[in-house]
Amino acid sequence: MTERRGPQPDTPDGYLAKLPALVLLDRMPVATIAVAYDGTIVYANPACEKLLGYAASELVGEPVDIVLHDKPPDRTPGGGLICGHPGRLLTLIHADGSPIRTVASESVLLRRDDPMALVFFHDVTDQLWMFGDKT
Repeated sequence: MTERRGPQPDTPDGYLAKLPALVLLDRMPVATIAVAYDGTIVYANPACEKLLGYAASELVGEPVDIVLHDKPPDRTPGGGLICGHPGRLLTLIHADGSPIRTVASESVLLRRDDPMALVFFHDVTDQLWMFGDKT
C-alpha cells in the first residue's frame, strides 16, 4: 500500500503550512462562520453548529438573517451587520429560539476583494447573566 500523504515536513512551520485552512477551521473550538457579502452563509464550523443548534448543512446557503436577532435594516445584507462592528455585542438566535449573546470578531479576511467575511463568535451569555444583564 502506498502512503497518500507526502513526507512529513521537518519543522513545525512546515507542518502548519501544509494543513488546509478548512481542516484548521473545523478543529477550532471557537464558533466560526463565513458569510458572503450578499448575506448568504457559506461555511459554519462544528463549534458554530454547537453554539447555534443547527447542522452546518442547515445553515449553508441560507441568509445569515436566520440566526440574527438584530435584523439588518432594509437593503443592508446581514453579512454587513456581522462584520461591520467588530467587538460589538450581537444577539444570535439558537435553533430552539433562545437568544445567544456573542461578541463578533472582525473578519479575518482583510483584503477588499475577498468574497466573504470570516467571523468568530465568543459566547458571552453566561457572563452577562452573572452581571445582571438578563436580556
